[in-house]
Amino acid sequence: MPCPLCRKGFKIPSDGVEGLQHHFFIQHLVDAKNASSKVTGDVPCQACLEENSETGGDVAAAAIYCIECNESLCEKCSRPHRRTSMKGGAHQVRPLGAELEQELIQLRGSSCEKHKDEQLKLYCFDCNENICVVCFAVKHRNHSSSEISDVAPTLRPRIDEDGQKILSSISAVRQQSEQVKLDVKLCVGQVDSVENLIIEAGDAAKRFVDRQIKEYLVKLQTVKSECVKQAEVVQEQLQLELVAMESFHTYSRELLDKGRPSDITRAANELHKRATELLDSDVSSVQYCPPHVTFTPADVTQLTPSKLIGKLSFVNNGNSPGLAHYY
Repeated sequence: MPCPLCRKGFKIPSDGVEGLQHHFFIQHLVDAKNASSKVTGDVPCQACLEENSETGGDVAAAAIYCIECNESLCEKCSRPHRRTSMKGGAHQVRPLGAELEQELIQLRGSSCEKHKDEQLKLYCFDCNENICVVCFAVKHRNHSSSEISDVAPTLRPRIDEDGQKILSSISAVRQQSEQVKLDVKLCVGQVDSVENLIIEAGDAAKRFVDRQIKEYLVKLQTVKSECVKQAEVVQEQLQLELVAMESFHTYSRELLDKGRPSDITRAANELHKRATELLDSDVSSVQYCPPHVTFTPADVTQLTPSKLIGKLSFVNNGNSPGLAHYY
């Protein structure tokens, strides 16, 4: 997970959050902020609370803050902390109030994480860490070390220099961030424009296809109409020939079956002429020849986008991640 201060990623130890290295400076800031935000009269004396927790006695308001003990105390309970007879000598005590914060940051010492009763006094150059006198005697005796108060001024310039470099980088990163915002705005605008062009090209292609479909359908309707009319004319001619032949056949059979000999001799010559005319009529010349209509659909699998509505290209300008050259 990322560090809440510098955002550098780190792994939580196997024993959980408790296994993380303690950040004394941040804890110091938090304690100083909490102490300075307390106003006299609003905070109970911690010593009175502890002493009277079981008896239910009165608890006075805190007015003093003990830097060594990290406690808010009333005037009475703070007196022992001022005495030189206490272990380690008199404690540093200050009145509660907003002006206390910066003073606490400067005055409070740092306890050794390994030896809680000892203050960090030395800096080990070999291990790059603050140590107490016990740490020095046990583990760092052969290391190069010096008092923290002497080492801190030598490290300040490097920290300040690094800070100035980071400040310059912040300006560059902010400028780059603004450029990214501008670039993405331009890119989105360009993509929107291309989308509109694609829609327009697609609509044009659709209109062209619809127009061609309409043209083909009109032609087919014309061909179909002409086919029907031609068939009607042929049918009419064939029906006339058929009626004439059927009429001749009917009359001739009636004459043969029911006519008198004189009726047959009278009509025989004329009937023969009529039969000859009917037989000489070229019925086969009356032909119906419909057109053969076919349609071969276009093979859409052979159509590429560039041949249909246009060509879409993507070009990676620079080294932007996730964008490749493809068309």
